[in-house]
Amino acid sequence: MNRFDRITAILIQLQSKRVVKAQDLADRFDISLRTVYRDIRTLEEAGVPLYGEAGVGYSLVEGYRLPPVMFSREEAIAFLTAEKLMEKFTDDSLQNHFSSAMYKVKAVLRGTEKDLVENLENQIMVTQRKTNASPSGNILDTLLKAISDKKVIKLEYKAFGNEESLERKIEPIGVFHEYENWYTIGYCHLRDSYRQFRLDRVVSIELTDELQQERTSLKEFNEMRERAKASLTLQKVIIRVDKAMALYIQEHKHYYGFVSEKVSDDYIEMTFLTQSPQQGFVRWLAMFGDQAELVEPLSLKTDMKKLLERISEKMNL
Repeated sequence: MNRFDRITAILIQLQSKRVVKAQDLADRFDISLRTVYRDIRTLEEAGVPLYGEAGVGYSLVEGYRLPPVMFSREEAIAFLTAEKLMEKFTDDSLQNHFSSAMYKVKAVLRGTEKDLVENLENQIMVTQRKTNASPSGNILDTLLKAISDKKVIKLEYKAFGNEESLERKIEPIGVFHEYENWYTIGYCHLRDSYRQFRLDRVVSIELTDELQQERTSLKEFNEMRERAKASLTLQKVIIRVDKAMALYIQEHKHYYGFVSEKVSDDYIEMTFLTQSPQQGFVRWLAMFGDQAELVEPLSLKTDMKKLLERISEKMNL
């Protein structure tokens, strides 16, 4: 990126947030803080009304705005791709908001970019397996409002294995998408601790006027959870899998603590670090055990044998 484009991008970023830190600009554009200061000085000399505070960051004077910046060809394609993803992986309310925003984006595109977006409209497709990846109604939208406004929400939630739903009041701190489902983490008033909720199990949701207490952020919560995981005892497991079968387990191996693999002529040797090899890992290995060899620990072979014997009994074999 040349200096002119970088300074223009810095001005756009300054318009996108109330306060922008110099270090954030340096990280984004891979430049030194000294270069950031020089670019900011260039903007000031060009008449852009900026004010900065040491240790806080830079801000534009309230009310100052440039006319809409034209989007590049690549940015137009990125918006279109994002729209396709939004259609599949968010709730109805967020989809409508994004579609409305896309009309505004398309309105400021140049003619050639408008033609490009129109031509690509039917050339980009996002497919998914029949799962509950997309929350229904306005669940995701309501959660994001609650997080933004620091409000308590009321859920009617049906936990796994329970026929009846329970009413919960939670203070959501964030949402995330993992293993084909949306989740939220929040402080649960019923359990008096942080809990994780899967959004496809939410029967109904209501945004209340009750303000949240001062809670940890999702980033801080995840850091604490990672530290807790690191303190658990993990057991090393090594298996050798036929190359033909290895292709079919690539997607799921990470769920079981996959660390690394070595490729040989006939097989792939995979190393895992797992918390409960005697339970989940052995059951997973049983799915393709006829094309795999357990290298270590050898004690797991006994667990595997017991599992297969129980299956045989159930099947009356």
